[in-house]
Amino acid sequence: MFHPHTENDRQEMLKAIGVGSLEDLFSGIPEKHRFPRLDLPEPLTEMEALAELQSIASENDTAQDLPCFLGAGAYHHYIPAVVDSILRRGEFYTAYTPYQPEISQGTLQVIFEYQSHIVNLTGMDVSNASHYDGATAAAEAINMAQAIQRGKRNKAVISPAVHPHYRATIDTYIKSADFEIVGGDLAPTSGPEALIPLIDQDTAVVMVQYPDFFGRLYDYATLSRATHELGALLAVVVNPIALAILKPPADFGADIVCGEGQSLGLPLSFGGPYLGILATKNEYVRTIAGRLVGETTDSDGKRGYVLTLSTREQHIRREKAGSNICTNQGLMALAATVYISLVGKEGLREVADLCYQKAHYAAGEISKLKGFALWHDGEFFHEFVVACPRPAEEINAHLLANGILGGYAVGNDYPEMENAVMFAVTEMNSREEIDYLVSVLAEVGDD
Repeated sequence: MFHPHTENDRQEMLKAIGVGSLEDLFSGIPEKHRFPRLDLPEPLTEMEALAELQSIASENDTAQDLPCFLGAGAYHHYIPAVVDSILRRGEFYTAYTPYQPEISQGTLQVIFEYQSHIVNLTGMDVSNASHYDGATAAAEAINMAQAIQRGKRNKAVISPAVHPHYRATIDTYIKSADFEIVGGDLAPTSGPEALIPLIDQDTAVVMVQYPDFFGRLYDYATLSRATHELGALLAVVVNPIALAILKPPADFGADIVCGEGQSLGLPLSFGGPYLGILATKNEYVRTIAGRLVGETTDSDGKRGYVLTLSTREQHIRREKAGSNICTNQGLMALAATVYISLVGKEGLREVADLCYQKAHYAAGEISKLKGFALWHDGEFFHEFVVACPRPAEEINAHLLANGILGGYAVGNDYPEMENAVMFAVTEMNSREEIDYLVSVLAEVGDD
């Protein structure tokens, strides 16, 4: 075991705080509770511990080991080596909130550039410096809408095709508030037109997803007009990779854009840390949660970066804060910034196009199989739902037995879709992998 402090160091510290020994530090704890016996295994050497941990890790079946067709909000994309190389630089790896601009110019510039990338992708006017993940960003979008409406409207219309985890997080946020959420009772097959009758004078915001949870693509222009005619706001949950080839949400009148940025250079990592995107129009900038970095000039006329707007409780009175649990996921925002800067506009478009083309090839081949059918016959990006001849758990178990990480069992969130599996296809899936997936699924249909 490595102890960084010498005996002299410990004695100096004890003297400074006015105690005679380490044991004296625990005098406030009843003696019978001070040093409980733990049922721990025998100690291991470093070499033995490493071998044990590697053995445990080898039991995991990951997207690095098997062909992966699992998505539902977190996707297996290629991450250039330079992303991780820059992240591990000490000046970034350990950086915290840039409270002092004079010593934080590098971090501030990265955040400014991240914001600029998100603005370019979404078509919005301003982006904040990121949230924990897509679900919390969506919840903050609802909070924003309430603030913009000054609490005079107490209802949100949320599409049932918004990610179930996002809707659950939103419910947690507003559980104790006098605020109503409607739309969840609509059928999963419902399109945006089904939301229009639910909008009224008490509606603060309408939220949809683009592409939606099932991968479907809709033009929300008609819904946007209906929303704004009744004075409500339109919030759109996005996949940033898809925006490389799709119309930006600003083009059909989105007021708030949120989403998950994991696909921009972040690994799957067993669920996190991820990156919450939140962007809006200039007129609503005062209500956006978190921090905004702006560009300015210093006393010598040189370009510099500062925290322009900080609506967190550390900076202003709590009752004036836009949110008191949002944070800047600085390292994750840096990864997204490096990724976007490296692949560039054309590279992002190529990644998105590969996802689109490969997914459509896979969907076409699967739909030819006996017992399988596409659940939706409209347009989609890189995810699609398949109605299967057996329950989704059986389908995925058969795929895993044949060395494939299968799709998402949609029935987990939509019980009426027990036999539905949602497959995600990215640039990482070769044609050979897709053909192998189809051949294994064919075995199920032939049984």
